[in-house]
Amino acid sequence: MTANTPDLPDLLAAMDATWAPLRMFTEGGWTFREGAGGGKRVSAATAVAAHPDPAFAETRMRKMGQTPLFMLGEQGGALDTALAARGYRIVDPVTLYMAPVATLLATGGPGFRAVIGDLLMPVMAEIWAGGGIGPGRLAVMDRVAVPKAYLLTRTSDAPGGVAFVAADRGIAMIHAIEVRPELRRQGLARLLLAAAAEWAAENGCTRLALAVTDANTGANALYVGLGMVPVGHYHYRQAPE
Repeated sequence: MTANTPDLPDLLAAMDATWAPLRMFTEGGWTFREGAGGGKRVSAATAVAAHPDPAFAETRMRKMGQTPLFMLGEQGGALDTALAARGYRIVDPVTLYMAPVATLLATGGPGFRAVIGDLLMPVMAEIWAGGGIGPGRLAVMDRVAVPKAYLLTRTSDAPGGVAFVAADRGIAMIHAIEVRPELRRQGLARLLLAAAAEWAAENGCTRLALAVTDANTGANALYVGLGMVPVGHYHYRQAPE
């Protein structure tokens, strides 16, 4: 992180605010998230004490009706080792990217335009569903309490791509980027980031950030090509079941 970039803890806190669990609370040296079917990011526990007891966290998550899942930073340390010994496997290593909003204030190509709105439209839900983003994740967007917007890109008369953006601590975070398969590689994802940057600037944010799995090599290449910089990493450890 540079002097002009928010600290990683602020970025992770902004991620919780802009992609909100149903409930989040701290107990026994852990922060727990109740995801209500919204995916790993809103369901994982994170350590907030030096040496918290994994068994306590396992029991607490099972009582919540969730498979035990832990989110760990790039250097997982002793906790990572302890979870590995308990049979937890690494899933979905993730990179956090950030760029100045001004860097991403670009325009799409001819015939492309973006719609920025406060409401979820049926066509957005349809595109998200096609990418496996179902009701649980739409509920995550709905319960976000900080400033937020839904983004839709079009080419000619065809809706092509969607994303969700929200702001906290002067950071705008874009989530759930999805483009129809038949319209990929036509600049719609780039336009979604430009639309998110436009909204971010209007809402007083100076930085735009996002999280993407390392396995999504195409998206990682796109974000680097647009001038976004890796600013952090994390991964999950999931229970054997």
